[in-house]
Amino acid sequence: MAAEDRPQLEPDRLAALEQSLAYRFRNPDLLFHALVHSSARDEGLLCNERMEFLGDSVLGMVISDYLYDNFVEFEEGDLSGIKSVVVSCESLAEEGKRLGLGEFIRLGKGIAQKRAIPDSVLGNTFEAIVAAIYKDGGVEPAREFILRVLARRVDDVRHGRHSKNYKSILQHYTQKELSTVPLYRVTRESGPDHEKSFEVIVELSGKEYGPGIGRTKKDAEQQAARLALELLSLLGSGSATGGGETADHLRL
Repeated sequence: MAAEDRPQLEPDRLAALEQSLAYRFRNPDLLFHALVHSSARDEGLLCNERMEFLGDSVLGMVISDYLYDNFVEFEEGDLSGIKSVVVSCESLAEEGKRLGLGEFIRLGKGIAQKRAIPDSVLGNTFEAIVAAIYKDGGVEPAREFILRVLARRVDDVRHGRHSKNYKSILQHYTQKELSTVPLYRVTRESGPDHEKSFEVIVELSGKEYGPGIGRTKKDAEQQAARLALELLSLLGSGSATGGGETADHLRL
């Protein structure tokens, strides 16, 4: 396809997105590529999955380096716990919404017709944007963008001002203290497609906790993780730095 025939962002939309990102692209094609979801493949466009892969690595490196330099008193497990929340899909999706990415993502008809863009799409697009900046300007512009957007989230996690991600807290604890990871299993699914209800249990070292109940599998898993944390005496009033909800050694 000739360069003049490649789809591009209209100049006014390009300028608006660059202003939101606080970064001006030398090669706007990279930015457009980062915005193409896999559902738009039927339009003959290259999707952003490879860029998500690269952006995830750049994002992890920058946040790890930032935590290593700024939290010298924290051990490896504590740093991993903070990082897991800061770069989680939920966190990246929230920042994607704040940056207005949803207005620019190129979607296939099936997803475009939904009322809201799924968090997974927003989070993955954020990672692809990181890759686009990295490929366009190098590591320093990518670092500046990541820290400008996410550094405050590190502080929020440290002081318990983030929304509690019980799965992340549980996984951090089990990896550090039990040398294992939680296993989630759907035990019951009921209701019509538009009003599903899921029951999920979580297994740790041969013991089952739950069930957690939710309108989605994700919600049910979060509730199962919360119940496991309660039974393990890791949630309670005044026991932690994270808003009184986590044990001291979790630091979340």
